[in-house]
Amino acid sequence: MNIVWKLLRQHISMPQMFGFFFANLFGMLIVLLGYQFFQDVVPVFTAEDSFMKQGYLIVSKKVGTAGTISGRASMFDNAEIDELKDQKFVTKFGVFTSTDYKVLANMSINGVNIANTELFFESIPDEFIEVDKSLWQYKPGDHVVPIILPKTYLTIYNFGFAQSHSLPKLSEGLVGMIDFRLFIQGNHHEASFQGKVIGFSGKLSSILVPQSFMDWSNDYFSPGRNAEPTRLILEVGNPSDMAVSKYFDKKGYELEDDKLNSEKSIYFLKLVVMIVMTVGLVISVLSFYILMLSIYLLVQKNADKLENLLLIGYSPGAVAKPYQLLTLALNAVVLVVALSVLFFIRGYYMDIIQTLQPAVDDSSMIPSFILGLILLLLVTVLNVAVIRRKILRIWFRKD
Repeated sequence: MNIVWKLLRQHISMPQMFGFFFANLFGMLIVLLGYQFFQDVVPVFTAEDSFMKQGYLIVSKKVGTAGTISGRASMFDNAEIDELKDQKFVTKFGVFTSTDYKVLANMSINGVNIANTELFFESIPDEFIEVDKSLWQYKPGDHVVPIILPKTYLTIYNFGFAQSHSLPKLSEGLVGMIDFRLFIQGNHHEASFQGKVIGFSGKLSSILVPQSFMDWSNDYFSPGRNAEPTRLILEVGNPSDMAVSKYFDKKGYELEDDKLNSEKSIYFLKLVVMIVMTVGLVISVLSFYILMLSIYLLVQKNADKLENLLLIGYSPGAVAKPYQLLTLALNAVVLVVALSVLFFIRGYYMDIIQTLQPAVDDSSMIPSFILGLILLLLVTVLNVAVIRRKILRIWFRKD
């Protein structure tokens, strides 16, 4: 085998070897990066809300020009509410209740003031909130009000305020760091409360408080004002039932549910990833062709000497082995380098993903490692088979 190695070294073209190495590395990296990125990003679109079931639907009316001017078209009257509640597909029903008084809020983290703003609260019946009921209650006289914030607040803070003010980024597990002070005015009354943020919801676009606090505060700060609701929440037995969508289309109602958008986003993400991975595979196939061409040229240059080795007793396997080990070593180095580069790239984009969706788990790279290993074995087996076939052709004097 040492003789074969010496023959091999004499005709190795380093530019060809480097060309194969970088082409294969580029193709392998594209395939693994596309696969790993898809695995890491999909949970951002599919993560379930920790406070509301996926089966809950939030219903509102489509807003048109006339409705914008009058301000009435977006509200549900009692007849519309009763009609929707009586539909056979509705298994649970509730309305959003909003505040009729002025709320000022001060939000700070680690003593740093991050927001002073006027806002409003909403509430829904407690049975729609999937949380420990001991955390989601209010009694008149309490100065602490449980609050659920939209996840958009968390994203805005992590991406905007935290980076520019060198503050720590927050995850849902660090909600205790938020100091939320509320100042309410109405009906010649003023009061201050401590808001206790218990978590974030991706299905809601407003600040949620317990129904008991909403009922008490509206009665105390704005008695006699019973505004009609603009949004309803309900649970249906079968969300895929055509009767549900037909009814909402007929009535001109909209579903504030991002499930359909998420499915579309995942579909297009899959499409893009498949295109990228296909490009990577094409590059890998081309690099495989470059390697085979290089090995063929090496074997062809040494054809007479290899034939002599075969004639004096070397087996075709022994003659082919150095070439096969060379391809295996090159493919293994490509895989190690590709996984190393992927590790650093993934570390960069995972910081962004976890800022957008702090609850997303930092999944491992084991699936990508397995995929890379499969590609390595597949390419190596093909290389070994092709090289052996070439040596056998010399042995049988067909080349």
